[in-house]
Amino acid sequence: MYIKLIQPKAERRPMDTGLKMHMAPPLGLLTIVNMFRDEHKVTLENENIQKIVYDDKPDVVGISITVDVFPRAVKIAERFRRQNIPVIAGGIHITTAADTVPPGCFDALCIGAAEGTWRDIVKDCQNGCLRNIYRCGGSFHGGQIVSPAYDFAGKDNYLYCNVIHTSRGCPFRCDFCYNSAPERCYVNRNMEDVLRDIRAVRSRHIMFIDDNFAGNPQWTKKFLQTIKPMHLKWNAAVSINAAFDTDLLDLMKESGCQSLFIGFESIHSSSIGGVHKIQNHTRDYAKAVKAIHDRGIMINASFVFGLDGDTKETFPATLEWIVKNRIETVTSHILTPYPGTALYRQLKEEGRISTDNLSLYNTSHVVFRPKHMSQKELYEGYLWIYRQVYSLKNIFLRIPKCRNQRAPYLMFNLFYRKYGRFTDFLCRRITYERIGKIAQKVSHYLS
Repeated sequence: MYIKLIQPKAERRPMDTGLKMHMAPPLGLLTIVNMFRDEHKVTLENENIQKIVYDDKPDVVGISITVDVFPRAVKIAERFRRQNIPVIAGGIHITTAADTVPPGCFDALCIGAAEGTWRDIVKDCQNGCLRNIYRCGGSFHGGQIVSPAYDFAGKDNYLYCNVIHTSRGCPFRCDFCYNSAPERCYVNRNMEDVLRDIRAVRSRHIMFIDDNFAGNPQWTKKFLQTIKPMHLKWNAAVSINAAFDTDLLDLMKESGCQSLFIGFESIHSSSIGGVHKIQNHTRDYAKAVKAIHDRGIMINASFVFGLDGDTKETFPATLEWIVKNRIETVTSHILTPYPGTALYRQLKEEGRISTDNLSLYNTSHVVFRPKHMSQKELYEGYLWIYRQVYSLKNIFLRIPKCRNQRAPYLMFNLFYRKYGRFTDFLCRRITYERIGKIAQKVSHYLS
């Protein structure tokens, strides 16, 4: 049987270069590859980096879908379905918002983990009895998670193939996040499976891409103790409450943590409270930042603009806070009501969603009516804060006090953000993998 897997092309946000599209391979699809590569012919085409082949006659096509690529996924499916090739739609958008998918777009929907659905899908395809819905059962646990086929990724096309997840989901239910959807769950993987993946990527530089790396602190502490002898350099995303667990922070430092992605989202308590981000207390932000910085760990701070407590004054106030606290990296988003989330249901009931064009739902467009500013003010503020954070002036005002952090800080701020187009040009000439390895080596030897 021939299985073709497709990652549809995503539209770039205003601040993105080709580097973003080449950051890392699609692990979800690589997981399906590993499930079937020994029994069937499997191919993977990432439209962000290559063209889709439509005339090679697969027996079934699987498409991984986030909300912003949904319209593109429908068009891809049409091409294959005209050839009588069945198309399966899966991914986070299908899992959280299957009831919003118009009938007739795909032959079947895959809801939940691929490990709990795709074996049945393939079997039914072979027997000619494909169902409309495949749903992973509620008994899914971490031991069922299949490792991605790292060797299948095409490493020359990506900056980092050393990406690993230790868990799926998040224990929190913030209104704007996919994890607020009823279908989402949180599970840790078997530790031995994670360690095997670390060995498989053959790198001391690891990017843990969990939604919340420390969602189960006791599991994480045990894991960090285990990897200490491996002398890794690693990054991960955590919720801010991790900053107040001294033992956890110390273990992070001792096991090689270089930076943490943290969803601060807003510096205003009124904005945070409106989306039930219960783990965030703005009065403690400065204390959290200090605790992390004191251990020589950098911060990638995520902010969401357009929350109901936000005004146009939120942007300069946030910039001031970022510079004052020497936040090394900033990722900004416009509040986006993903279908299936609590936020979507709320804004839909209030009649505040202004467009159903899902291709705009990538956190860089205003798709709803804010409470205390115009849509134009929200969009212009979003662009303004990116320009200001990554201006040369503010790059140097934010330079870390810790000398060991300065090389990786300057590499990211200058060569990824400020002069990202030049770096992307080099990557296209040299390969993304080689530039990624150079950056890792420079960071390692100068830190």
